[in-house]
Amino acid sequence: MGKAFHSRALRLGRHSCAGNVYMVTVVTQHRRHVFSHFSYARLAIQAIRDSDDYRFTDTYAYVVMPDHLHWLFQLGRKEGLSRVVQRVKAQVSRGVRADARVDEPVWQPGFHDHAMRTEESLVGAARYIVANPLRAGIARSVREYPHWDCVWL
Repeated sequence: MGKAFHSRALRLGRHSCAGNVYMVTVVTQHRRHVFSHFSYARLAIQAIRDSDDYRFTDTYAYVVMPDHLHWLFQLGRKEGLSRVVQRVKAQVSRGVRADARVDEPVWQPGFHDHAMRTEESLVGAARYIVANPLRAGIARSVREYPHWDCVWL
């Protein structure tokens, strides 16, 4: 069983629901530090904002780390979760590939998602996401790190 099959198998039997809140993590291929490049991190942020503009999502928080991104959002009614994540990944990939002139994949196949339950704290999840650069040791304060946003902070 290959890795590509396994990543698709993770979603088998699972479905997304419009209006649910999801915490999604997407990782770069081989955990390369693609987003250490400032303009590539901004491409990822723009893709998230575009998803909101098209009403695919309503973002609560995100952080773009050097080799992955965390995103907390409410899923809209236009697209399913997998399609929304695919759109964001594709938009970022097109931008990075056009600039870097490479054909290598930007992202690992698949993504990890957690459907937030009603009893879980969205603010707590957002704080966890935003504090990621602190836990990784790449910033001493969230104010030092430019690639995040949160509706509550």
